[in-house]
Amino acid sequence: MTSDGSETADSERPEPTDDLVTTRHTLRTATGELAYTATAGRIVLRREEHTDGVFDGHKAKAEVFVVAYTADREPGADPAERPLTVGFNGGPGSSSVWLHLGLLGPRRVLSGDAGAPVPPPYRLVDNAESLLAHSDLLFVDPVSTGYSRAVSGGKPADFHGFTGDLDAIAEVIRLWVTRQQRWLSPKYLVGESYGTLRAAALAGRLQDRFGLYLNGLMLISTVLDMGCIRFHEGNLLPYSLYLPSYAAAAHYHGLHGSRELREVLAEAEELAERDYPWALARGARLSPEDTDRMVAALAAVTGLSQDYVRRTRLRLDNRRLFRELLRDRGLTVGRLDARFTGWEPDDAGDHNSYDPAHAAINGAYAAALNAHVRGALGYASDLPYEILTDRVHPWSYREFEGQEVSVVGTLSAAMRANPHLRVQVGCGYYDCATPYYAAEHMMAGLAIPDELRGNIEMRYYQAGHMTYVHEPSRLAQSADLARFVRAD
Repeated sequence: MTSDGSETADSERPEPTDDLVTTRHTLRTATGELAYTATAGRIVLRREEHTDGVFDGHKAKAEVFVVAYTADREPGADPAERPLTVGFNGGPGSSSVWLHLGLLGPRRVLSGDAGAPVPPPYRLVDNAESLLAHSDLLFVDPVSTGYSRAVSGGKPADFHGFTGDLDAIAEVIRLWVTRQQRWLSPKYLVGESYGTLRAAALAGRLQDRFGLYLNGLMLISTVLDMGCIRFHEGNLLPYSLYLPSYAAAAHYHGLHGSRELREVLAEAEELAERDYPWALARGARLSPEDTDRMVAALAAVTGLSQDYVRRTRLRLDNRRLFRELLRDRGLTVGRLDARFTGWEPDDAGDHNSYDPAHAAINGAYAAALNAHVRGALGYASDLPYEILTDRVHPWSYREFEGQEVSVVGTLSAAMRANPHLRVQVGCGYYDCATPYYAAEHMMAGLAIPDELRGNIEMRYYQAGHMTYVHEPSRLAQSADLARFVRAD
């Protein structure tokens, strides 16, 4: 807007430019001291535009915030000898802060764990298990998260959807790989939650659009098919796929006595695989005797009362379970991590008003990111760093109108075209957002030949959605990721 109130013409707006800042650091790892360079700032994304068949040039559309960590090389060393891993979280609407400062980066935040949260002020420490010891890292914040924004005069909604988001992240990766001369490096993507769906879709998009073939995908808390986790009329699948995670939550909170977790999970998995989906599909045709048998079985594995299970008509959705499981203790359990508990204003509600797991760690990650970026990384911005924002909603899935959102077929095609593409899937037993049994179901549904099944590895942790909040799981997963990148 000009001083007289008129609209500013595109030609009068200042042209955005990259504002990357570089700093030097060292990190002590298990194999010795590692010198590395950090780069933080916003990359301008441009799009080729045409009007009536006439090329209009490359128009700036967005400024995407990235943080990169690159191990220092000896003069003349070949960058192709070192892997590059690109990481992002999900949401949609999440920045990459969780993987950045929770698991992969050279610094990590001490947030505490279930039953032992760390009070503010919070603290950052060196991450001796950082994946940087084995791969260079690039963290990307999708448009409208972190410091990423549409350019002045641009439309944020253009990036708030499956395809717009995919194209933007693919372009960031292409630009970074090209400018840093990393086309001949081993390349990996690591995503969490919706970031796994994005990563699987990117494997296909990068191959098809740019001929950029990946070495591997690391999928943490996986969802490749939304039909597996969305409870809605006519979709019975999530009830069965969540059941083992409900059993895990019950076990953690002492509702299975002295039984071993794996024993409880095996019982729940068998029920979820056979009798439970059959009973749900029968509906009103289920006999009274079979109903009684199923009510007793579901109550036994979930820790819920038979009366409650019967009143739900065997349909145990996760939001209601969060309130019901520990209602007699006046507690609710977390969606992202059922090990966490919280309180509500009263004990009469049927779903949580907030997620105790997210509330327990959000402050630590927000404080750590804001301190780290402006302090150690030297990048200054007065924009609010959007940790997890609702501004991307409604998120557009127009490409999937009339069908479930799924990239199972995309990943299958990418693996068939690139038989060297490996996939590691990391699951938390207490994750009630993207349950581990659903991840198994999705991976089993990949349309790939038996020869490629060996390219997939499953890893399990006694943690939740953010597996790395649990310290033993963080250590185990860090080692698993390192082995995967090294292709041990």
